[in-house]
Amino acid sequence: MGITNDVNLPTEEELTVQEVNLSGPVLKAAAFHLGRSCLHENNEFMLCRNELGDPRKCLEEGKAVTSCALNFFRQVKKTCAGEFMQYVNCIDKSSPNQQYKPCRKTQAVFDKCAKDNMGIERLPHDHYARVQIHKTTRPRPPVEAPAVYPDATPYLPEDAEKPPAKHGSRYIFMN
Repeated sequence: MGITNDVNLPTEEELTVQEVNLSGPVLKAAAFHLGRSCLHENNEFMLCRNELGDPRKCLEEGKAVTSCALNFFRQVKKTCAGEFMQYVNCIDKSSPNQQYKPCRKTQAVFDKCAKDNMGIERLPHDHYARVQIHKTTRPRPPVEAPAVYPDATPYLPEDAEKPPAKHGSRYIFMN
């Protein structure tokens, strides 16, 4: 894709945010609760990306997702740090591919702590497979009309002669 002078790129300041600088096992251990905690922000960001098709227009929504994740991990550190780190260590060291199965006991301890101290309950496993309706205050993007080309080839008239195909039908299996 070529870029012309008409394209406005965001400045370095607009793109700079504090990153969620955590390892894979930490993110995997927090995935269910983080997803629940930041569900609205994630949905707003994905809605913006899908509707507008231009990531530059969704920078604020992306910053909101990052901010929500940072706040979630600060809250976990403040209220359930010990339980969470036991769960992270179990996921990291109990299997070569970081499976949840060997860590169900430490998961239950962290789930209870998250529910009691943070008010975040683990969603059922099929939650994201269900139909979700997201309520938003964002205005709908304008619907683009289909492109009309003035030099488009007109359709054949209805009474035009249509000779049979030279080499027979392409749909041999239908004959």
